[in-house]
Amino acid sequence: MKRSLIGRLWPNATAIFLFAICVFPVYWMFATAFKPTGDIIAETPVFFPTDVTLDHFKTAMAADHFWTLAGNSLMVTVVSVLMSLVIALLASFALARMRFKGRRGFILTFMIAQMAPWEVMVIAIYMIVRDADLLNSLVSLTFFYMIMVLPFTILTLRGYVAAVPKELEESAMVDGCTRTQAFIKVIFPLLAPGLMATSLFGFITAWNEFPLVLILNKDIESQTLPLWLSSFRTVFGDDWGATMAASSLFAVPILILFVFLQRKAVSGLTSGAVKG
Repeated sequence: MKRSLIGRLWPNATAIFLFAICVFPVYWMFATAFKPTGDIIAETPVFFPTDVTLDHFKTAMAADHFWTLAGNSLMVTVVSVLMSLVIALLASFALARMRFKGRRGFILTFMIAQMAPWEVMVIAIYMIVRDADLLNSLVSLTFFYMIMVLPFTILTLRGYVAAVPKELEESAMVDGCTRTQAFIKVIFPLLAPGLMATSLFGFITAWNEFPLVLILNKDIESQTLPLWLSSFRTVFGDDWGATMAASSLFAVPILILFVFLQRKAVSGLTSGAVKG
């Protein structure tokens, strides 16, 4: 009994320790954003602020081009994720349900594309965008963000489509549905967890992306929030409160999305990894 108690204790203690290490920087960022400047620069750290101020958030939101860049980030991220989901739905259904020559090589190509670091292709991407006269354009960012998240989306949805019994689709077709109608009415509603998992991953990837926008978009009006955040301290000097407020504003959309989708996202990832 004592061994059983110890066996349960150390994994829980390890989990709590790792959780504290991961959560503390996030807590400190948000806490610093709400602290008065005096508490931020005090020699003794203030872990639990008693005085709360919103001045740092006002400073961050009043910064030049904040709302323009926030709109750019939201538009580029949402459009690229939606485009990748539409393409991945069709591709994953074909890979999971159809047998055609070169199917294994097609899947292997997507796996290799998923493993390849995008940083090594930045120069080639820049030359393509430059020759197409799309520098300082949100169109090029949207297109390459879509390509960036597409391999993972296809591979995950493929496993999830494969987990749906073929008999459901065949029953719908026996009842008079075409293959397209069977996919829309029967299979598509069952893919909700997989769609949420892939959309969450795609949103985080596109929202946080930095190197491409740094290389392709030099015009401030066509940039996104990650690049604005990187230069924030340069603009405001040592105003750590405003810097942490800007970081908090940047993290809030991802935190909100994760809170709403995390259960479906976890089940979607695990279901998509079981069969395929």
